[in-house]
Amino acid sequence: MLSLSLSFASRLVADDLPDTIKKIKPSIVGVGTYQRTRTPAAVFRGTGFSVGDGLHILTNAHVLPDVVDKSKFEMLAVFTRDGEKQSVRRAAEVAIDASHDIALLRIGGPPLVPMRLGDSNKVREGEPYAFTGYPIGMVLGLNPVTHRAIISAISPIAIPAHTSQRLNAKMIQRLTDPYEVFQLDATAYPGNSGSPLYDPKSGEVVGIINKVFVQETKENLLERPSGISYAIPIKYALSLLSANGIKQP
Repeated sequence: MLSLSLSFASRLVADDLPDTIKKIKPSIVGVGTYQRTRTPAAVFRGTGFSVGDGLHILTNAHVLPDVVDKSKFEMLAVFTRDGEKQSVRRAAEVAIDASHDIALLRIGGPPLVPMRLGDSNKVREGEPYAFTGYPIGMVLGLNPVTHRAIISAISPIAIPAHTSQRLNAKMIQRLTDPYEVFQLDATAYPGNSGSPLYDPKSGEVVGIINKVFVQETKENLLERPSGISYAIPIKYALSLLSANGIKQP
């Protein structure tokens, strides 16, 4: 019993996640739209995180609005927090990778603290990770929430249907360009879309949480969503950054 207690205590002492959360929280942003004359002025759509020079944000493409009504002074925006200070920053779309549901944005103002991107090819099933974002938006304020997760499976984004009646346009499209995604044992919510999945020790990002794009393909045969969460490997975001001349810090 004593040895078990000591073993448990040693794991607690060796837990780097609290320090890592403190380090990466300034990099986490809300993504949505802002229009000063409407109520509410801010509409939250998902999470993002800063990369590169600190003025670029990665998120899911499906987080972005289909239309921004500039005639009413609506703007694409990110919502940041520095201690007790919250701010709204104008954002502009830089590039979209529709196949992997990734968007790259650029923001104004001073640079944020960028997150380092790791090697998603080295991720293994059973490894522990964490993700930080805004699962229920800004209902409780701009306070990032962290979840622990293990990689429960590395599986294809789409599984061939047994009959043609089960196929839909999105599944057919993704079956033509298949790739693997990370399946997690933690529950993510729609607001978590775009959150970084990172190593609890180093803080290096290995994936981008995706609640909608992956689930609607993998679970199209289920009457109700399973509650399983997924992440897009970060290697696809690295390709997008490279194509747009964005270098790692």
